[in-house]
Amino acid sequence: MSRLSTSICIGLVLVGVGLMAILNLSTAAGAPLHVPTYAISLVGKYLSYAILALAVDLVWGYGGILSLGHAAFFALGGYAMGMYLLREIGPRGVYGNALLPDFMVFLNYKALPWYWNGFNHPAFAMAMAVIVPALVALIFGYFAFRSRVSGVYLSIITQALTYALLLAFFRNDMGFGGNNGMTDFKDIFGLPLQADSTRVGLLVATAIALCLCLLVARYVVTSRFGQVLIAVRDSESRTRFLGYRPESYKLFVFVLSAIMAGIGGALYVPQVGIINPGEFSPANSIEAVIWVAVGGRGTLVGAVLGAVLVNAGKTFFTGAFPEFWLFALGFLFILVTLLLPKGVLGLLQKKTGGRV
Repeated sequence: MSRLSTSICIGLVLVGVGLMAILNLSTAAGAPLHVPTYAISLVGKYLSYAILALAVDLVWGYGGILSLGHAAFFALGGYAMGMYLLREIGPRGVYGNALLPDFMVFLNYKALPWYWNGFNHPAFAMAMAVIVPALVALIFGYFAFRSRVSGVYLSIITQALTYALLLAFFRNDMGFGGNNGMTDFKDIFGLPLQADSTRVGLLVATAIALCLCLLVARYVVTSRFGQVLIAVRDSESRTRFLGYRPESYKLFVFVLSAIMAGIGGALYVPQVGIINPGEFSPANSIEAVIWVAVGGRGTLVGAVLGAVLVNAGKTFFTGAFPEFWLFALGFLFILVTLLLPKGVLGLLQKKTGGRV
């Protein structure tokens, strides 16, 4: 991937987000250049999705692992943040219970489940948003890659993983809000969540996290490790014959991508204000793969571009033509597969002679 394209992407993200923040905070609501708060949260959601797309591109574009279950890691990170945000409410909930979230009071919980302990501390919650997805990916990846499961079979079991988690989190006795999930958040780090300054702060934090994840991913794929990983993608049997252990490389990049997805989920939840089992839906993982394909598989920057473009299109179509959105998404995927096999970024590189 081009260093220039990475620099351009980071520059556009930081400058664009900085400009939006200034126009939101320093201009009056009726001013022509004012950026409304809902647009701040919307772009923040797009950038959270871009982190997920980056994670998918890391394993699919460079490791050859077509994961159809990365929404699971995104949702796990989101639930970790949601647990903290509910504990942050304290006695200000509907039932006024300082120890139990409202949904637990409604479901007649007598005490806080043990796995909720510690989530009243933001540092612990942020650590869990990284550790839990990493641990799930480590356990799943260890057995899958050691057994040399690959190709369509690996895709199917990753999809089965996220669907199993979806069914588990739907249960009320799991202690995560059941079908309704978690919502009605009020504060984050002691700051009112609905305040314009807090929304802007979350957007800036998401942009910085995206840029850092992009730099880490680029460092990994351009290193010697990355060269071996690409060799594993292109010919795993030959790489093993040369003395490498492909399963170790695949496991490392799988866990790293799960960590990135968890970070994206943790930043997503306070900006949209809700997390429920629907985030585990296999369709969400498939959408993430489409983002990567549209932007350009194996480019990293293309994954970011694809996530933003497709979700911006989704916002438009679901508002203007809600009944046609899924048809538009399917048509887009077919169009890209047939006419733009290297995605939008590949087309830009072709037009610029590979300079971008």
